[in-house]
Amino acid sequence: MHSSLFQQAEFRWFFAGRLVSLLGSSMAPVALAFAVLDASGNGHDLGIVLAAHMLPLLALLLVGGAVADRFPRRTVLIAAHLGSALTQGGVAALLLTGHYALAPVAVLEFLNGVLGAFTTPALRGVVPQLVDKTLLQQANSLLGSARNATKILGPSLSGVLVVVAGSGPAIAFDAFTYLLAAGLLARLTLADRTDTDTATARRTTVLRDIREGWTEFRALPWVWIGTLSFCLMNLVQTGSWQILGPQLTRQLSGEATWGFVLSARGVGLLAASLLMYRLVVRHLLRLGQLTSALAALPLLVLGAHLDAPWLIAGAFVAGLGSSVTAVSWDTSLQEHVPAQVLSRVASYDDLLSYLAVPVGQLSVGPLAQAFGGFRVVAVAGVLSAAAAVLPLASTAVRRLPRARPDRAEPAAPATVPGTT
Repeated sequence: MHSSLFQQAEFRWFFAGRLVSLLGSSMAPVALAFAVLDASGNGHDLGIVLAAHMLPLLALLLVGGAVADRFPRRTVLIAAHLGSALTQGGVAALLLTGHYALAPVAVLEFLNGVLGAFTTPALRGVVPQLVDKTLLQQANSLLGSARNATKILGPSLSGVLVVVAGSGPAIAFDAFTYLLAAGLLARLTLADRTDTDTATARRTTVLRDIREGWTEFRALPWVWIGTLSFCLMNLVQTGSWQILGPQLTRQLSGEATWGFVLSARGVGLLAASLLMYRLVVRHLLRLGQLTSALAALPLLVLGAHLDAPWLIAGAFVAGLGSSVTAVSWDTSLQEHVPAQVLSRVASYDDLLSYLAVPVGQLSVGPLAQAFGGFRVVAVAGVLSAAAAVLPLASTAVRRLPRARPDRAEPAAPATVPGTT
């Protein structure tokens, strides 16, 4: 048996840093929404602020992946967290002093989105530097548990804090968590790059690094097939669930049911992430692709006009499936993608997956008006389930093995044969 990951000091510092950062990040959206709505009195400002954060995050993900592979990931993470502490602290200062204005808040959130583009790829690449490959699933399970627990607790805590103290203190707390996380991450000691890698990086440009990342992404069939699958699922699923979900649930069962549905999904996410700590399977990616189809279940339940208990149960099962998929995918990337290109490959995965979300959100309203909401969610559920299982037709996806204890890290970028 492997010793507990929490017996390893490096992982303890990293986990603590992620936990406090995730807690602050889960609280910030609620606080920011109420802050902007209260200060401006309209939703127009909130839309601009949210877009100001999302656009640079999408636009610079590939640059963030190249930087995370080019420089020590510990340094990238510390700098990004310190920058996020400053930007969120700036927003909090404007609110606490009563000097809210759309332009400075939008600029600060824009900068926060820029920093997020560098944080996400670095986080995907740092876990294999902390633990042995055979412990990656357990590490991702624990990190997933922290993420899912904060998703459940954070919004509620933020709502209470907003009511008791106001939006400014809630956002100030988010800034403090970034600062505290930076201090915890500073305790890490990682051997990020060899002298040869550093010399090579200095002779290349970031643009060339991005192109090399695309080459590596395309050379791994199971990666781009899986990414395409997630892109299609996000396209048909996210907008249908986020926009039509609460509307149709209110028609069938009342407004209160939607809260129970979201809570059930959150419990499913947390339960599965804990389960994945102990679950051992030979083909982890295959399992994750199968369970990703479960996310379509609540859409199918809504489309069938079933009662609230069925919808709540479907949301719970969907949460289970989504959590297993997340741990399986992250672990597979970290086990099989060479460390020197991992952040770049992951950034292409994130970008293509994220881009589908706003497209789906913008499309679902007109589709519902043309064909009816219940019909749209039913079709979305069918298409989502099909997109989830179709990659299993590829042997590269079905037969991707688990990492072995004696498996050596490849010295140069390598592809995974489609017949493994």
